[in-house]
Amino acid sequence: MTATHFDAIVIGAGQAGPSLVGRLADSGRKVAIVERKLFGGTCVNTGCTPTKTLIASAYVAHKARTAKAYGIDVTGLVTADMKALKARKDAILLKSRNGLEEWLRGMKNCTVFTGHARFESPHEIRVGEELITAPEIFLNVGGRAAIPKMPGVEEVPLLTNVSLLELEDLPRHLVIVGGSYIGVEFAQAFRRFGSEVTIIEMGPRLAQREDEDVSAAVKEILEKEGIQVRLNAECIRLQKEPEGVSAHVNCDEDGAPVVGSHVLMATGRRPNTDDLGLDKAGVEVDKRGYVVVDDQLRTSVPGVWAMGDCNGKGAFTHTAYNDFEIVAANLLDNDPRRVSDRIVTYAMFMDPPLARVGMTEREVRQTGRPALIGTRPMTRVNRAVEKGESDGFMKVLVDAESKLILGASILGTGGDEAIHCITDVMYARAPYTTIQRAVHIHPTVSELIPTVFGDLKPLK
Repeated sequence: MTATHFDAIVIGAGQAGPSLVGRLADSGRKVAIVERKLFGGTCVNTGCTPTKTLIASAYVAHKARTAKAYGIDVTGLVTADMKALKARKDAILLKSRNGLEEWLRGMKNCTVFTGHARFESPHEIRVGEELITAPEIFLNVGGRAAIPKMPGVEEVPLLTNVSLLELEDLPRHLVIVGGSYIGVEFAQAFRRFGSEVTIIEMGPRLAQREDEDVSAAVKEILEKEGIQVRLNAECIRLQKEPEGVSAHVNCDEDGAPVVGSHVLMATGRRPNTDDLGLDKAGVEVDKRGYVVVDDQLRTSVPGVWAMGDCNGKGAFTHTAYNDFEIVAANLLDNDPRRVSDRIVTYAMFMDPPLARVGMTEREVRQTGRPALIGTRPMTRVNRAVEKGESDGFMKVLVDAESKLILGASILGTGGDEAIHCITDVMYARAPYTTIQRAVHIHPTVSELIPTVFGDLKPLK
C-alpha cells in the first residue's frame, strides 16, 4: 500500500492537539489529525464541560433548598430531573464537540482521519486501511478511568466518570470508591440531586494530595450535606445484592458493609498508550504507561512529541493546553519554553471550590527553609458572608528570606478565580508585598488576599 505523506501528524483531538494543528497548518505545513472517537477529548466529552455543567445544576438545587435562609420562599419539593439534566449537559458539550470538528474539517492544510491510529514504524501511522507518514508526530491521546484489582470488581456493574454521565435515572444510593477530586465532585453533586451518597476511601483522609487541614475541612463540608465518608478502608470487596451492590470494607471506625444501588469507581486515571504500537516506534514509556518526555515534551524518538494526559506531566486541561504552547513555541517561534517553568495549579470544583497553587504547607516544611504562613477563615470575608457561603479558609506560604510566594490554598467561594491573583505574582517572581500593597475591590473574595499576606507569622 502506498503511504500518504504529511509534514506533521497529530494523534488525538483533545485539548492540545487541535490548537497545535491550527498553528502547524498556519505555518504552511500539510497536517493530518487522527481522532478515533470524540472530538474534544476528555475535557469536552467526559471531563470539565459535562461535570461542571452538572455541578452548576446541583448548585441551583442546593440554593433552592436553602432559599429560606435568604428570605426567599420556595414552596414545594425540589427534585432533580435526570433526563433534563442530561439533556442540558449534552447540548452544551455537543456544541463544543461539533464546533471543534467543523473547524478542523474546514481548515486549510489539514486532513482529518477518523479511526484508531497505530505506529508501524517511528514515522508511519496506520489508521484502518490508510497508511500515513510524517517527520513530525505529536501524541495527544489522553487517558481513561483506572479500575483497580479488588475482589468482586469484575462481577458487579460499575460506573466510571464516563458512564455516570449517561444516567437518566437518579441513583437511590451512590457508593463512590475513591475520595479524591473526581469522587468528591460527583459525591456532592449527586447528593444535591437527591441521592444518598457514601464515599469509601482507602487512605486516612479525603483529597490526600492536600494538607491535613484542607482535607478535614472538605470532609466537614461534605458531611454537613449528609454525605457518609468511610476512611481507612484497607480491604474493599464488592458483591452483588438484590437491591444493588454491597461494598464490604475494613475500616477503623466501622467495618459494616455499605449497600448501594450504584457503585462509581473514582480511583484514578491511566494513559491511553497501551494500544498505539509504541513498541514498534521505539517510544519509551514508564512503568505506569506514560510516555517519557523531556522538558520540551520530546519523546525518546526524534521527531515525536507527547502532550496532555499521556505524558504524565499534568492531568488537567490547562496543563494540556500549556503543553501545546510549549511545543509550538519551541518548534515554530524560536522561544525556548519548558515544562519546568510551569507552576503547579489546579482546582477541585466542589462547592465551595478548592484552588491550589505552588507548594503545600507539608511540602514547604519538608524543605526545611525558613517560611512564613498566613491564614484567614472565610467567615472573615464579607463577600462570603453576604452570599451565605462562608465555609472554608485561605492559606498562603512565603519564603521568609526572599519574600517570594511559595504556595497557597483557597477553599472558599470564588477561590477558583481569586487564586490567580497569587498565581500571576508567582510567575512574575515578585515579592508577596506586591499583593499586600495592592488595592482590591470591595466587596470581593480577592480583597482579603492582601490582608492575609499582611498577617504572616513564622511557620513553626
